[in-house]
Amino acid sequence: MDALLTYDSVEISFGGTAVVRDVSFSLHPGEIVGLVGESGSGKSSLIRAAMGLLGNNGLVTRGDIWFEGKSLPDLSEKEMRHIRGQKIGMIFQDCGASLCPIRTVGEQIAESMAAHGTADAAGAKAAALALFSRLRFRDVERIWNSYPFELSGGMNQRVGIAISVLMNPSVLLADEPTSALDTVVQREVLEELLELRELFGTAMILVSHDIGVISAMADTVLVLRQGHVVEGGGTRAVLDSPQNDYTRALLAAVPRLRRV
Repeated sequence: MDALLTYDSVEISFGGTAVVRDVSFSLHPGEIVGLVGESGSGKSSLIRAAMGLLGNNGLVTRGDIWFEGKSLPDLSEKEMRHIRGQKIGMIFQDCGASLCPIRTVGEQIAESMAAHGTADAAGAKAAALALFSRLRFRDVERIWNSYPFELSGGMNQRVGIAISVLMNPSVLLADEPTSALDTVVQREVLEELLELRELFGTAMILVSHDIGVISAMADTVLVLRQGHVVEGGGTRAVLDSPQNDYTRALLAAVPRLRRV
């Protein structure tokens, strides 16, 4: 099966200093790849590089990130706008912070879909309400007409996830999507992400420092330390029988999650 997204010996630098070095892996249709490691290990930089969101200081300085036969780091901002959202979606740690507080959820969804030419206002609303219902949101009309500040943090996160897949991207990049949520809402969000894979065949890269989340979600896992991949493979094999000293130390630091 051909890969959807391929990282080929990727190096990422900020201000001329490499923070990610020689990372290679592929994401296949319907697969969930987990990236785990301590803060500063380069997890978020890897997925932000695919979206062209490294900021003014960040660059892919070696290697390549391939999607649909194109080198993502070589694309212009105009070309990337046609890929973001429509072909590659992204879920941030705090989706509520990325929503405009003075415009309703519905207005923001309609504007986003219109900008990509995928639906007019009526079509956007129909698609959004249908997806909200499939994800078992309650009172979907109220959510459509609400301002973000009228919704709970957990609901804003769930809405952000729904928005990220409205245009049915083949790849979803999730950057710590549950770390700011309480346990109950975290479970709901994880179940919804898995349901998205079942409904749409969405492939995902999931960034998390939480071994329990990775254990529950990922098919394969890469363990990063200081910008390097120190271990990788099937999630169960890596978590049950880690071969690298750092992986063993990481698991030993969270012994309660060994039982997931």
